[in-house]
This record gives sequence, C-alpha cells and structure tokens, in this order.
Amino acid sequence: MSEISVSRRDILRTLAVGAAAGSVLQVIPAKAAEYAHQAVHKEKAASPAGSYAPKYFSAHQYATLNMLCETIIPKDDESGGAIEAGAPEFIDLLTSENEEYQLALGGGLMWLDGFSTDRYSNVFLDCTPEQQKATLDLIAFRKNAKQDPSLSQGVAFFAFLRRLTCDGFYTSKIGILDLKYIGNTSLREFPGCPPVPEV
Repeated sequence: MSEISVSRRDILRTLAVGAAAGSVLQVIPAKAAEYAHQAVHKEKAASPAGSYAPKYFSAHQYATLNMLCETIIPKDDESGGAIEAGAPEFIDLLTSENEEYQLALGGGLMWLDGFSTDRYSNVFLDCTPEQQKATLDLIAFRKNAKQDPSLSQGVAFFAFLRRLTCDGFYTSKIGILDLKYIGNTSLREFPGCPPVPEV
C-alpha cells in the first residue's frame, strides 16, 4: 500500500515539473496528465457520492478555481467545458504534490481575493459578474502588468492557470473529443487534400 502511495507521489512530483520536449501540452508531460486523470477517475469511482475531495485547495479556493476554469473554457453547444472535463480536479491533484504549483496557484488565488477586496470590498467569488470580468480583463494581458506592476502577480497567476486548465481539458476524454482526434488510423489510400476554395 505504501509502495503505491510513494509511486503516486513520485510520479506527480517528477512529471508535473515541466513540459516534455515536443509535447503539445503547455505545462506538463502527457504521462503525468494521463496519470492525474486516472487517479481522479478512480477516486470519484470509489467515493459513495462519486465526488472528488480537494487535496490542496481550501473549499473557498477550490470554488474559485472551479469558477476560473469554467471562465477559461466554458461549456458550449458542442462540448463540455473545463468543469465537465475535470480540469479543477486535475489541477488540484497536481498542485497537492508540487510546491511550485502551490506557490503559484495558492498565492495567485490569495492575490485575486486581496485585489478584489481592495477594489470592490468583496473576495473575488462575491463580486458581481461585471466586477469579476473587469478583474480578469486586467490580469488576462501581460501588457497590463507593464503599465501597472502591481498586477504582475495576478497576470503571472492567470497565465499559468490558463495553461494548466488547457492541459487538463485537452488531455481529458471531453477535450480529446472536442479536438475531433481519432487517433492513429491507417488508410488504404490517401485521397489527397481537399481543393482550395476560390475566393
């Protein structure tokens, strides 16, 4: 039993450090993503309620993380969004085993609540949708941190969270379906590229 625990810890710690060379993922290697999704799926399957219990984030931070992930990749008519794909669980599991992620994401969520409290007298989740949008518009662009250095931590946090959310989404079953990836398949013959439409 402890061997499995150490193995899990080692995998998450070592693989969640940086992107593998040539990986389409922005932050973590594909093997780490696959392992994290499988671990979350097993936990949900073993839970009587079929739910995931956050490993690192507090309930408030986890609720904020869910809201941010949904904002980054919302559900649409063709596909589920980051929530349905399990991106928040994926991010929490990796963060629970990686001190750099804890600093970047835990510190970023604290910064977000502090900024919102200073500006709107409410933590981010309790702000109005308009106030939340205004805050995210400020931290969504690096140029804003150049104009106002006090936004630097927020900009860095949101950029990192976007990359992790994309990794969590596009390595999930929902994200792979959204890409319409059919895997490596063989064709009897190559029909060629479709003709270029006339303009």
